[in-house]
Amino acid sequence: TEMTEHLGHDKHQSVGNAKGNTRNGRSRKTLKGEFGELPLDVPRDRDGSFEPKLVPKHQTRWSGFDDKILSLYARGMTVREIQAHLEEMYGTEVSPSLISSITDAVTDEVKAWQGRPLDTVYPIVYMDCLHVKVREGAVRVKAVYLAIGITLNGEKEVLGLWLAQTEGAKFWLQVVTELRNRGVQDIFIACVDGLKGFPEAIETVFPKTTVQLCIVHMVRHSLNYVSWKRRAEVAADLKLIYACPTLDEAEQRLAEFEAKWDGEYPPISQAWRRNWPRLIPFFDYPPEIRKVIYTTNAIESVNMGLRRLTKHRGAFPTDEALMKLLYLALRNISRKWTLP
Repeated sequence: TEMTEHLGHDKHQSVGNAKGNTRNGRSRKTLKGEFGELPLDVPRDRDGSFEPKLVPKHQTRWSGFDDKILSLYARGMTVREIQAHLEEMYGTEVSPSLISSITDAVTDEVKAWQGRPLDTVYPIVYMDCLHVKVREGAVRVKAVYLAIGITLNGEKEVLGLWLAQTEGAKFWLQVVTELRNRGVQDIFIACVDGLKGFPEAIETVFPKTTVQLCIVHMVRHSLNYVSWKRRAEVAADLKLIYACPTLDEAEQRLAEFEAKWDGEYPPISQAWRRNWPRLIPFFDYPPEIRKVIYTTNAIESVNMGLRRLTKHRGAFPTDEALMKLLYLALRNISRKWTLP
């Protein structure tokens, strides 16, 4: 494939480059690695300008083999799938124990990353939870807690990953306490879902932090009470509330929503009234900042990427296997965060 790209034409096709350069047989080389020896046939071209990328010239040892295994593992492939993939691609059999030992080497890296010092101030921190199956004799559903901070430079940073038996405000208290112990002195705005007791847990450790409940979570929760036929209409009326330019107008829209829908769906307006103080902090800020803080989209997109991997894997054999995969996946995701 690399040779085809270099020449501009495939085998047995007419020449696709100005120089008239074509294939010129193959040369043999033996590549050594942790797996033993691997014989290769490297294609040649007539003018000798082809430079292989996968295995460069003069390379006799495959030093990047571990990285390739970690890359496959980080994309959700199981040990057996990686073994089959390597055999299919390179014609060499790698034992599952070797693959496991290579991925196990990440465990110390995870511990160091999880305990690293953090910045003293984060303008915004998003906190959310996803649920994953782990096999402990029987298959159990465990809660994975995730915190993402926006730094003073405006860049996203994964602050940590935590694993617990269930999602609850009590464990979130441990999470924010750990953030404090790792050097965080203040969080301006914490964006969270509507879990009961969650805002109080944050304010216990960071009393000056403004807690903003995620509007998107609130709308989803509200629509659970609504029949499918009416959902679009109810969602449009809810949007009129949080899209208002001022708080006074939003309160007026909420009163109009109550008058229109309380006959059919009274729990919706009751929930909004009950959580109103936590839903309205974003009105204190200009529109550019409102969009960033009234939804936990920044962390939802990360969760979506993680769910895609965990869904493919089904149940994990151990907590360590789960944490390894999530750490490697987050490392891949965060590499794409280039813009502040």
